[in-house]
Amino acid sequence: MVDSIRQHDERLRLVLVTDGVGDPNRIVEIAREAVAGGVRCLQLRESTWTARSMVRACESLLPVLQAVDGLLLVNDRVDVAASELAHGAQIGHRSLPPQLARRVLGVDGVLGYSAHDEDELIEAHRSGCDFALLSPVWPTTSKPGASFLGIQRASQLTEAASLPVVWLGGVHMETAHEIAQVPIDQRPVGVAVRSAIMLSERPRAAARDLLAALPF
Repeated sequence: MVDSIRQHDERLRLVLVTDGVGDPNRIVEIAREAVAGGVRCLQLRESTWTARSMVRACESLLPVLQAVDGLLLVNDRVDVAASELAHGAQIGHRSLPPQLARRVLGVDGVLGYSAHDEDELIEAHRSGCDFALLSPVWPTTSKPGASFLGIQRASQLTEAASLPVVWLGGVHMETAHEIAQVPIDQRPVGVAVRSAIMLSERPRAAARDLLAALPF
């Protein structure tokens, strides 16, 4: 699985995660702008939605990502991803166990795992996930006051990981520039953002500027 997802490294360079506001029209509009700005992977993370709401949104979002050979992932809803309305799913320690998720998705579905420490990165690799979202790397407005890894610890975990790692949490222009200070073999394959694009008045420009700031 690691070899196959490495073909998608460029798509994972900047991942857009929706912010849970739950407005499908807003999400589709922002997704179109973000894709025009260079985003090639979208994670639909709307925990309050029913499966039917998720399906309807995917029906609108999938063509947007397909048009640029991008990836559409759904958070937790492996069943929706398996319906071929998305390319895969993002799961975590509260989700369907990774081995079961892989069975449902099949070998061609993309499976990401949300990890926060070394043990979860190991679990992601051992259970056949394609990549891991490691978070939170920096302080994040979505979880005020929560502990965070910091760039040094995130770099160490990334270097030791046996699968591609994407950094999430507190990613914006300034922190994106900080990654240039990290040795190449300790850098992630990409970063994931929520508010930096979802709350931007110009999501296309926000995506374009973030990509320009990344050192990979």
